[in-house]
Amino acid sequence: MKAIARRMGVIATLAVAVLVLGACTTLRTDYVKQPSKALPPATTTPSGRYIHAEANQHQDQSGFRLLTLSNNALMSRVVLADHAEHSIDLQYYIFNNDATGRLMAQRLLAAADRGVRVRLLLDDINSASAVDMMDALDAHPNIEVRLFNPFHTRKPSFLSKTTQFMLDAHRLNRRMHNKSYIVDGNVAIIGGRNIGDAYFDAGNDTNFRDLDLIAIGPVVKQASHAFDEYWNCDAVYPVQAFKGKHASHYDLAQLRLDLRRDARAFAQTDYAQATLDKLPNGPSGDRPGAWFWGPATLVADQPEKIDADKDEIRALRIGPQIRAMIDQAQQDVRLISPYFIPGDEGTRYLTDLTGRGVKVKVLTNSLASTDEAAVHAGYSRYRRTLLEGGVQLYELRPAAGVEQPATSKGTSSGVSLHAKAIVVDGKLVFIGSMNMDQRSKLLNTEMGIIVDCPALAAAVTNFFDTATQPNSSYHVTLSAPHGGHMQWQDSENGKLVTYHHEPKASMKRRLEVDTLRLMPIDGML
Repeated sequence: MKAIARRMGVIATLAVAVLVLGACTTLRTDYVKQPSKALPPATTTPSGRYIHAEANQHQDQSGFRLLTLSNNALMSRVVLADHAEHSIDLQYYIFNNDATGRLMAQRLLAAADRGVRVRLLLDDINSASAVDMMDALDAHPNIEVRLFNPFHTRKPSFLSKTTQFMLDAHRLNRRMHNKSYIVDGNVAIIGGRNIGDAYFDAGNDTNFRDLDLIAIGPVVKQASHAFDEYWNCDAVYPVQAFKGKHASHYDLAQLRLDLRRDARAFAQTDYAQATLDKLPNGPSGDRPGAWFWGPATLVADQPEKIDADKDEIRALRIGPQIRAMIDQAQQDVRLISPYFIPGDEGTRYLTDLTGRGVKVKVLTNSLASTDEAAVHAGYSRYRRTLLEGGVQLYELRPAAGVEQPATSKGTSSGVSLHAKAIVVDGKLVFIGSMNMDQRSKLLNTEMGIIVDCPALAAAVTNFFDTATQPNSSYHVTLSAPHGGHMQWQDSENGKLVTYHHEPKASMKRRLEVDTLRLMPIDGML
C-alpha cells in the first residue's frame, strides 16, 4: 500500500507540474475552427492540362510513378510545390525542423506568397521541435496549420509530455500515421516517407529505405476526400487554439529570411548537387514521362478510429481491405514492413497461405538495422513459427558506410527499412503508411493505395528482390526443415556467411530483446 501511495504521490506531483508548466499555453478545446474542403482540380494550368490529358487517355484508371530514390522523392515534392498554382494539402506524422524540413517549409511559404492555399496537418507527437516554425507559417494568410490529437500544452517539456501520457494514455497513445501530399487537386504523393533528413537520405546517422507513389487520375480525388475528413474531424485543432502569444507577421518575415538563407546553404551541399544531377532524368508529377496505369483505390482509416472501442474499430480501419487483397493470392505474396509483429492470428494466416501453396516472403528490419528493440522483440516472438510454417524471412542489414542500391548518390552511417508495401501474384500492389503490427491495426490511423497493375507490381518486386540480396539482407532460415536452430546468412566479399545469432548486434542488445520477448507488449508497439 505504501508503494502504491508513493506512486500516486509522484503522479500527483507531476500533474501539478504539468498544470504549472502549461498554464500559459493550454489548449482551448472550445476553439471554433472553420471547416474547409479541397479546391476543385486545376485544369487550366500547364501542369493541370498535362495531367488531365494523360488521365483522359486511361478512363477509370489512375497513373503512378514509384519513388525509390530518396533524393528524387525530395525533389519531386519541391518541384510540385514550385509549380502549384491553387492549393497544397499536406498530412504527415513527422515534419522535422532540419535541412530538408526547412527546405520544404521554404517552398511552401514561397507558394503561399504566390497565392496558393496551403493546409498543413501534422500529428502532435513529434511537433515540438518544429512548433515555432509552424506557428510562424500559420501567420501567413494563405497557410493554416492544424494538429491531430494534440497535447494540452503547445510546446510540452519532456516532463510535461511524460505526465500527460501517464494521465491520458488512452487518448495520446493513438496517433495519425498518415502521409499524403496533394497539389492543385491533380497529383498526390502517398507512401511511407515523412518530411525530414533521414527520409530523404540526407541524414548524418541512420537513413531510411522507403517507397512513395506519385499518383494522378481518379485516386487523387479520393485522397483529397480523405484529407478533408481528417482536416475537419473533432480530433484536429488549429495551432491558434493554444492560449498564449502566437507568431506575428514580423516573426513570419524573419522566418522567410531564415529559410531563404538555409535553402541557399543547402543548395551548396554535395547532396543537393548530386540531387540536381539526377533530377533531369527523374520523374515528378507534372513532367512528361511514363506512368504505370491501373484501377486503384485509396484506403484510409476513418479518423474516428482513435475514439472507437475494439468492437467498433473494424468498420473504421483499412485492415479488412488489405486482408481481402491478400486473400486473392494464388502464387506468391511479398510483404515489406519495418515493424512486423503479426501476432498469433497473423502468423496463422500467413502459414495457412503457405499451406495452400502460396509462397510468402517477408522483408523487415534486422536487430542491427533498427533502434526499436521492443519492436524487434515482438517480431522475434513469432519468427520461428513463421519459418516452420514455410514463410521466408529476410532482415535488412545495417550496411554502415556503404552506398545503397535503392538510394544511389548517397551514403550513410547506417540504413533502416521504412517502406510499407505488399505485392500479390505480381499483379496487386499496396503502398502506404501501414506497418504490419498491432499498433497500425488498432491504435494509429493509416492510409495507402491498392493498385491492380502488373507493371507497377514488377517494379515493387524488383525493389524487394534487390533489398533481399545477400549483400543487403540476412536470410533467416532453420538448420533443419522443421526444427533445428535459427541461422542468418548473408554475403561478405562474394562468400556466403552463416551466423548463429543476431548478426552485428552486441550480446547486451540481444539480451535486451530476449528480456522484452517475455513481456506482453505486442498491443503497445
